[in-house]
Amino acid sequence: MGFLLARSSAFPMLLTLCLFLASAGAIYFACEYFVNGVEWFGQKLKLGATATGTVLAAFGTALPESAVTFVAVMFGKTSEARDIGVGAAMGGPLVLATIAYAVVGAALWFNLRRLKRPDRLIRVDHERLARDQSWFLAIFVIKVGLGLIAFAFKPWLGVLFLAAYALYVWREVRSDDSAPDEEILEPLKFRPHQKDPAMRWVAAQTVAALLVIAAASRLFVHQLEAIGAAFALPAHLVALVLSPVATELPETVNALIWVRQGKERLALANISGAMMIQATIPSSLGLFATPWLFDAPLIAAGVVTALAIVYLWWQFHRGRVDARWLLPVGLLYGVFAAFAGWHFAR
Repeated sequence: MGFLLARSSAFPMLLTLCLFLASAGAIYFACEYFVNGVEWFGQKLKLGATATGTVLAAFGTALPESAVTFVAVMFGKTSEARDIGVGAAMGGPLVLATIAYAVVGAALWFNLRRLKRPDRLIRVDHERLARDQSWFLAIFVIKVGLGLIAFAFKPWLGVLFLAAYALYVWREVRSDDSAPDEEILEPLKFRPHQKDPAMRWVAAQTVAALLVIAAASRLFVHQLEAIGAAFALPAHLVALVLSPVATELPETVNALIWVRQGKERLALANISGAMMIQATIPSSLGLFATPWLFDAPLIAAGVVTALAIVYLWWQFHRGRVDARWLLPVGLLYGVFAAFAGWHFAR
């Protein structure tokens, strides 16, 4: 009898683990199609090469987590539900500024031989990325500062965050940079034998891949939450530490794929663009619908994110970034996770 009970209790966890792995595989598979489609989309729209990553790719992959924040803060019936939305708005930038950049560094380091690179240097527009870090840091400091004080007209300031993102997009779209010669645009996967596929096929592949990414990401987050519940982890710990890793998985996977193709410029542009979205749109939603007041874990998330951005700005500002020097920034996420675990375990 005890054996049967053990088997019946083990089956749900086995199913959760299978769905967890299957959804992660689906995200990677769909991202292969998405990065290919979005490159073609950018070419068809005659966008600058970097704008393809910072605007098109970033906006597409940021939709799922922005939708999570929107639903949580706008339709959450309890303060706990709205807190999850605020946690997502803070956790997303933290994951991107730490884990995603570390993944880029590790991916390039381990693919040097396959890419036939003579060194570990990251080939990007360092000045532009340093400027992006400055933009993000300025907006993020204001975002965190508003979480420390309360005043009557705070919700109206959400409009300023939307305006900041609109200005960022306008600046990126006006850029006319072109891809380096070594960055070859691969054939569209839906039409591999056509040199210039029709726009309808480009749009179909990009949208289809995005829908799969959104559905698989949602499934991935649910399985992660189920695993957290099975191990009796506090809901707020899962929302602030684990869920953002899952919701930012598409951006991280996009970066991994592009780096393996030798296109770290697109990879970092995607991460940079996603960070600007996470710094503005979810923040504006939180300001509109919640008191936007931070507790200790949220303040810690803000401090660690700011430290990561300062470190990244310093790296890119020097104009010479070794892939290995992006790895330490990933450790900052571990520091935050340890603090959050300690805080919720008290």
